Amino acid sequence: MVREKTPSAQETFLQMAQAAGLRGRLLVTIGLLILVRLGVFIPVPGIDRELFRQFIGNSSNSSIVGFLDIFTGGGISALGIFALGILPFINASIIMQLLATAIPSLEDLQKNEGEAGRRKISQITRYVALGGAIIQSFGITLGLLVNNGIIEKSILPIGETVLALTAGSMFVMWISELITEKGIGNGASLLIFVNIVAVLPKTLATTIEFAQSGGRGEIAQVIVLLLVFLAMIIGIVFIQEGTRRIPIISARRQVGRRVYRERSNYLPLRLNQGGVMPIIFASSVLFLPAQLLGFLPGNGPVKEVFAKIATAIQPGNWAYVAVYLVLILFFSYFYASLIVNPVDMSQNLKKWVLPFLELDQERQLALI
Repeated sequence: MVREKTPSAQETFLQMAQAAGLRGRLLVTIGLLILVRLGVFIPVPGIDRELFRQFIGNSSNSSIVGFLDIFTGGGISALGIFALGILPFINASIIMQLLATAIPSLEDLQKNEGEAGRRKISQITRYVALGGAIIQSFGITLGLLVNNGIIEKSILPIGETVLALTAGSMFVMWISELITEKGIGNGASLLIFVNIVAVLPKTLATTIEFAQSGGRGEIAQVIVLLLVFLAMIIGIVFIQEGTRRIPIISARRQVGRRVYRERSNYLPLRLNQGGVMPIIFASSVLFLPAQLLGFLPGNGPVKEVFAKIATAIQPGNWAYVAVYLVLILFFSYFYASLIVNPVDMSQNLKKWVLPFLELDQERQLALI
């Protein structure tokens, strides 16, 4: 038996380009991603843009806005109608994932109701995302805009801003589902990726200006930074793809006159079960004190405490690095405990893996 030659990377891309269905999905995905990026720069009505530029130009506020821009692709600093982006939907998905482990009815929908249950879970997630978008829009409007005089303290301007931000977030959520159904899939992940990549050209231009304006010392710093980034990317790929293969051995059995020989397989356990979710959790917690600071009126002792905490954990401080590290470790452990459930894993082994091992090799390949 002659094995087929594994296609090279060029042959694989050529086959992908020649596939009409895939080409159409790629074009749909690219068009929708461009639409999302254009919506980021459509201004929210009723905003005093000059006051807003002065607000984000303040050193105490620029770090917070810059931190939020990482996940919104510059949407907060541009303050467009898509400023919230896909974040409310991501938060709603995380909330539903946590609630599914605590509420038996949701867990039953997720595990035992099949496709109908998954559709119900998706519908509930959309409603939770709508509520989260309203809360976040109101928080941005009140905390960042009203308290700093960027918009008028009146019902109509506040309502317009909240409605624009909420509607924009729901539209982005709909686009992510379109990408999942009509495009190449993983719409929410693609939108997060595009938002993060969107700020890279600006960062790269700043780095090049820094290298050109300085001497050999600055150039050496840039080279070291690039080497560190390259090492981090390689390390992340190895950790993300790393798995521990737990062997599963089916003992020899005899059923009637037929003898099933000993078969072996493995159960892959990923090294990084949480993926990027622990980082998102930790980032949200770090931003919480600064967000609550905008809601507190006056200059009372409670506001002073939150102001000190927000100042201490700003990016660039040692407390920020320490707290961020501890939160990532905590949420990694917490999220992995939710993903890897030994009881569910044992039930799945009984339902599928053990009967699968008892089949002959041809039937195993047919099922795969």
